[in-house]
Amino acid sequence: MKQSTELKIEQQLNKKKTLVFALIDSENTNMKDIDKFTTNLVNCGVSAILVGGSTVLDQLEIHKLVKSIKKNIKIPVILFPGNVNGITPEADAIFFSSLLNSLSTYFIIEAQMLGAAAIHKYNLETIPMGYLIIGDGGTTGFVGSARPIPHNKSNIAVMYSLAAQYLGMRFLYLEAGSGVTSHVPVDMISHVKKVYNGKLIVGGGIKNVQDAVKISNAGADIIVIGTLLEKPILEAGDCSVTLSGGHTYLILEDGTLVYEYKTGPYMGQARDKEFIISCEAGIWWLGN
Repeated sequence: MKQSTELKIEQQLNKKKTLVFALIDSENTNMKDIDKFTTNLVNCGVSAILVGGSTVLDQLEIHKLVKSIKKNIKIPVILFPGNVNGITPEADAIFFSSLLNSLSTYFIIEAQMLGAAAIHKYNLETIPMGYLIIGDGGTTGFVGSARPIPHNKSNIAVMYSLAAQYLGMRFLYLEAGSGVTSHVPVDMISHVKKVYNGKLIVGGGIKNVQDAVKISNAGADIIVIGTLLEKPILEAGDCSVTLSGGHTYLILEDGTLVYEYKTGPYMGQARDKEFIISCEAGIWWLGN
């Protein structure tokens, strides 16, 4: 008998404090590189892959994408659709979510009603989830007609989280939005975690390992990274130039050597002109 995806998540959380899920936007994914890309994600320790997008247009593309992803990996592939056309029988499960703070009943219950028949037909495993837009909300908030919860209103997020719990939603996703400048505040996460008796997911605006650690320590069971994954992959011999501020590298292969040349003062480094990094696959954050 096939083990449920939700049970697999439970078992992973019994071993790890916080899981990392990768969100792949079907509209911004290069199908040519998908095999290598998803294999590298697994090697980096990602526990599941979410497939979705705020403005999914083509159900056929979703079908092809999920089928391609599942060819090479064994971790769960979970649908995280922005609308009813983001459903395919190829996935392991679907986050059956309600955008609780939307101004439109379509995203609260009508889209769910329209998609339910397809989910039933495909015999897809459903994972009930409350979905909340926090702060700016980005594209997700705009498309979902959300009334975002302000960063300084943790009490509102707490009340929504209790409503989700009492409605039987075993997962709750606090979403800052795609491509936003700041993540969900850690104090809001900790306040929600104190009262919500389910799995707490946090995503959006996570730009470095420091952010991720703070979010994990605040109580997130699952962290979702998305926009970060859409950045270009550098091959051997490639170079990148940073004109100002910090920069981030996601090391995809063990034994990778990164040569970094500096032209000005670098805080905390005795050598000012050059240093070399060799590491195992994982996330390494370089810069400020």
